[in-house]
Amino acid sequence: MPDDATTSPTGTPPWRASRSTIRILLADDHALVRRGVRLILDQEPDLEVVAEAGDGAEAVELARTSDVDLAVLDIAMPRMTGLQAARELAVLKPGLRILMLTMHDNEQYFFQALKAGASGYVLKSVADRDLVAACRAAMRDEPFLYPGAVTALIRNYLDRARRGEEAPDQVLTPREEEVLKLVAEGHSSKEIAELLFISVKTVQRHRANLLQKLGLRDRLELTRYAIRVGLIEP
Repeated sequence: MPDDATTSPTGTPPWRASRSTIRILLADDHALVRRGVRLILDQEPDLEVVAEAGDGAEAVELARTSDVDLAVLDIAMPRMTGLQAARELAVLKPGLRILMLTMHDNEQYFFQALKAGASGYVLKSVADRDLVAACRAAMRDEPFLYPGAVTALIRNYLDRARRGEEAPDQVLTPREEEVLKLVAEGHSSKEIAELLFISVKTVQRHRANLLQKLGLRDRLELTRYAIRVGLIEP
């Protein structure tokens, strides 16, 4: 049977029992890292790297033309980051599984990866131990989180519960949510005013109210809050 017969209606080839090998797209801007990761993956009988990219934009283009089941993306890449590529791939090929491979043991990157649609978050420092298991877990629709990430999730939940934090629509008005989303997306007060058909002074008042209501200090903290509560995708 031709390989196209296993393609889903959306054009994305899901991994099925009839396919014995998980076909992987690997993206990292360092050729030496790609070589090392490929060695780890290709020595497994059920894993095969079939495409390599040096940045996120190239990864997206390869995903359009290659028959792949899983994308393993570095977070920090030129032109388009792994997080940006993950968001595009999640829309382009909904059935494609995505893993983030990074040197950053960083809670912010971790939460951004989850928001971007990644199935797992693997540290390069322990890739030889965790990556193979993460690939197989992703194809079973199971999340793969390194121990520090699990701790971060629990801590985040407990911190929010301790503060009695409500859902965004209970804390903010609909207009405040609109302003917060646009601020977090990087728009200036003038641009927000034009988009929402309000005055710059009104935008500035909303921003001041947001900072006070949420107990935050600046635009960066507003952006982190918007990502954490799901108002924007990172």
